[in-house]
Amino acid sequence: MTTDFNLDFKTDTVKVNIEGRVATVELNRPESMNALDLEMIRGLAWNLKELCNSDDVEIVVLKGSGRAFSAGGDIKTMLAEGNESDFLGIMDSISELIITLYSMPKVTISAITGAAAGLGFSLALATDYIIADPASKLAMNFIGIGLIPDGGGHFFMKTRVGETKAKHLIWEGKPMSAAQALELGLIDEVAQNNLNESIDNKVKEWEQKPLQAMIKTKKIYAEENRVSLLKFLELEKIAQTKMRQTEDHKEGIQAFLEKRKPNFIGK
Repeated sequence: MTTDFNLDFKTDTVKVNIEGRVATVELNRPESMNALDLEMIRGLAWNLKELCNSDDVEIVVLKGSGRAFSAGGDIKTMLAEGNESDFLGIMDSISELIITLYSMPKVTISAITGAAAGLGFSLALATDYIIADPASKLAMNFIGIGLIPDGGGHFFMKTRVGETKAKHLIWEGKPMSAAQALELGLIDEVAQNNLNESIDNKVKEWEQKPLQAMIKTKKIYAEENRVSLLKFLELEKIAQTKMRQTEDHKEGIQAFLEKRKPNFIGK
C-alpha cells in the first residue's frame, strides 16, 4: 500500500510507502542524486511528522531513489540567492527536519547506496541504524566548499566517534568507503550481498523484538540529548551564515562549478 501524506505540503520529491508496521520514506530526486533542496527538506519533515502520529508504524526506513542516498544540500538552494533571511529560513527548515527524524517515536534505518555526502550524511546519521552498500561512499565534505557541517553533523559525528576524531574527519572531509565508515563506527553494517536484502533482514529481526521497549529507550536518549542537539543546530546556523561570507567559500563554490581544485587562502 502506498500512502501519500503530503496533504498540506504536496511534493513528488518525497515518497512514502507503508507495509504493515514498516514505512519506507524515499528521497525522490534521482536526476540530482537526491540533493536536498528546500522542497525536499520541508517535504521530508512533513512526512516524518505525519508518521510520528501513526500508531500502526513502528519502523521507518529512509532511502534514496536511483543511484545515491543523497549527494548533500542542493547547491542552488544552499546559495540562497535572496537575502540572508532566506538562508536562515533554510537552516531553520533543516533543523526542524533533523530534530523530527532524530526524536521520532519510531526506530529508524538509513539504507545507503551510492553517495551519502554533506547534509545527506548528516541526515543518515540522525537515524538509529545505518546499513550501507559495499560500494557506497560517505563523506562529511563541507570543508571542500569552505563551509562547516550542518544538519547536526557536529553533534552526530561527536556522538559516534568522539570530539577529537570528529574534528579530524570534518577537517579532512575525505570520502570514506562503507568498510572504512564501519571501522570508524560511523555506520552500523555493510550489506553482505544485496542492500535491500540486508534491510529486510534487519526489519524482520526488529519485528520479532518488543519494539515499544526499543522505542522507549530511544525516546529516553532523545529527550536527554534534545537540548544539546538544538544547541548544535543553532551554533551551526550562526557559524554557517558567517562562513558563507568568506572568500574561501566563494572560491570553493566557484571551483566546484568549474570542476577544479579550490585555492583556499584562509580568509
